Amino acid sequence: MAVAYQYKVEGITCVNCVNGIKSHLNKKHIQKVSIDIPKGIITIYNTDYTALEIEKFISEIGYPAEFFDNEIKQSYKLEYFLIISTILSLPLLGHMFVSHTSILQNPYLQLALSTPVLLIGYIYFAKGAFNSVRNVKPNMNVLILMGATAAYTYSLIGWALNNNEELHNYLFFETAATIITLVLLGNYLEKRSITQTTTALDSLQKLQSKEAVKEINGKLIKCPISKLQIGDILIVNQGDSIPIDAEIIWGECSVDESMISGESAPVFKSIHQKVIGGTIIIDGHIKCTVTSTLGDTILSQIIELVRNAQDDKPQIQQLGDKISNYFVPIVLVIAAFTFILNYYTFDISFQNAMMRAVAVLVISCPCAMGLATPTAVMVGVGRAAKNGLLIKGGSTIELFSKTKKVIFDKTGTLTNGEFKIHEFKKWNENHNAEGIIYELEKHSSHPIAKSLVKHLEPYKNTIKFTSVEEIKGKGFKAKDADGNTYQFGSAKYTEINDTVLDNDFQLFLKVNDELVAALSISDEIIEGAKNLVDYFNNKGIATVLLSGDKQQKCDTLAKELNIREVYANQLPEDKIEKIKQFSKEYNTAMVGDGINDAPALTQANVGISYSKATDVAIQSASIVLLSHNLSLIQKAYQICTHTYLTIKQNLFWAFAYNIIAIPLAAMGYLSPIFAALTMAFSDIVVIGNSIRLKYKNIDS
Repeated sequence: MAVAYQYKVEGITCVNCVNGIKSHLNKKHIQKVSIDIPKGIITIYNTDYTALEIEKFISEIGYPAEFFDNEIKQSYKLEYFLIISTILSLPLLGHMFVSHTSILQNPYLQLALSTPVLLIGYIYFAKGAFNSVRNVKPNMNVLILMGATAAYTYSLIGWALNNNEELHNYLFFETAATIITLVLLGNYLEKRSITQTTTALDSLQKLQSKEAVKEINGKLIKCPISKLQIGDILIVNQGDSIPIDAEIIWGECSVDESMISGESAPVFKSIHQKVIGGTIIIDGHIKCTVTSTLGDTILSQIIELVRNAQDDKPQIQQLGDKISNYFVPIVLVIAAFTFILNYYTFDISFQNAMMRAVAVLVISCPCAMGLATPTAVMVGVGRAAKNGLLIKGGSTIELFSKTKKVIFDKTGTLTNGEFKIHEFKKWNENHNAEGIIYELEKHSSHPIAKSLVKHLEPYKNTIKFTSVEEIKGKGFKAKDADGNTYQFGSAKYTEINDTVLDNDFQLFLKVNDELVAALSISDEIIEGAKNLVDYFNNKGIATVLLSGDKQQKCDTLAKELNIREVYANQLPEDKIEKIKQFSKEYNTAMVGDGINDAPALTQANVGISYSKATDVAIQSASIVLLSHNLSLIQKAYQICTHTYLTIKQNLFWAFAYNIIAIPLAAMGYLSPIFAALTMAFSDIVVIGNSIRLKYKNIDS
């Protein structure tokens, strides 16, 4: 995994903040930056700078940053500021409801109450506002401070230039203080709401044990998991969480893997089987040896994928980002025109024209556009993770939701990959054909190879090959010390005219170009395959079988599952070309698991594979299923579809809010105080809609 530093950062509220930070760090030659807007976390990958140097770089542009490893210290600065501002602002608001002789109308009292609130606003917002302007990426803080400062300054000038009888018409100290207070309230509610979008990630992080019981020379000692090394021996008892990925060397147990795989039933584990860090032993005791470092465990990889998923943006967010980049300058221009038109053209009084301009400043909300996608993606990816699905980013969500053609591999995908030999025919008994095939196939990770090795193990012999080469999707060729040559694979690869043989034979063995043996094998359809194909067919999504198997077997399987298109006898390069053709017309999703499927998984718009598939297939896939359960593919499609719908709803609200609210403020229908209140809650609407995705029924 890439070396990374993580920082908890205050003040990240929208895409303008993100662009400003990235722009500043890019100038420092820090290119790989991931920013989690909802949680305020910045992750820096592969840099020559120290953690403290990067912390300084981020802080110097107005975003206080704190480096952390595992625990984030809770900051209550926002809460303290909100309490103080609320206490001081309430009497200011109260002056609007009392007589002109009340002490609350006293300008000295109003000045005394509003000044600390304005100072709090400058402490909390000013540095970020100033540095966003300096980086030519002005953010929402600029609008808030300009509005509050304008109301406060106008009040001071009005106080100085007008007599006491008319003074109350020129004092807007309550507007300045209330703007700051309401924005702080909105930030607080936003902070509380955002925690609801990341509960799945937090749950995964809590699965990670802090320490393990390690055996050294017969003695048991507690050891931080960060200090564990591959080969260390651990003791894990009933009720304990398995600290790290390991292999059992003694004992047996039942393990709850539900938070990792989504499967509720306990999984039985015994000697030589692997256990996953973060899962819980519900029955039994084991001794196991560590098989991976902390950064390479399955749980660590899941957490990293979920955390970084939102940084991979869907195309729909690009419009929001572009508008957000120009949003603040446009609003400043609109506010200026609002004042000019109202005061000079429509003969509105100076104070009313100024208040309308202030309302335009504080009602505008670029944050909603910045939060629309990451909050929805975080909830969607989190919900997927709790169901045993890893979705690699927002672009995958959009692409899978728009899929028009789903392509299935056959072996190990729609069929269980457990092959049985139905017929084994020999032409030359002088060769131990079973043993030769065993020795060849043990060099492959393909499901057919694994099954043949399992069934032919009793026939293994001492034959030694000087060279063995696997031709992906075709077969094997080998040579022994005596110069004998061996070929094993399909009829096409071994150049067998299988029309003279039984059509059920699929694999052939040649020794020195002489046909020695032929095999007939078959595997069973996986439970749920028919339901999955029917689901996509009913959705109007074309289903395709793309396999290297023989035409007859593919046709039989397709007919049984109701798959509409069949392409058999496909080599890996043939699969790539087919998917290229499909992808020119449709968004495609490819489901596969073998090493020979990896290029095809990459070529498709969305690649789907299993966690127990080959590593290269998992790395090539956009969606990884943590258990071999085909219903998870349907669940993934439903989650992606509803997450994408939520993103569209959020962006619609963000655009509609600003399009409607800004003109209303400019025409004087919204006071600055009400504008600040509306702006403060606009983000909550977006976040709340994203949170709704956690609980809504998506089974459709």
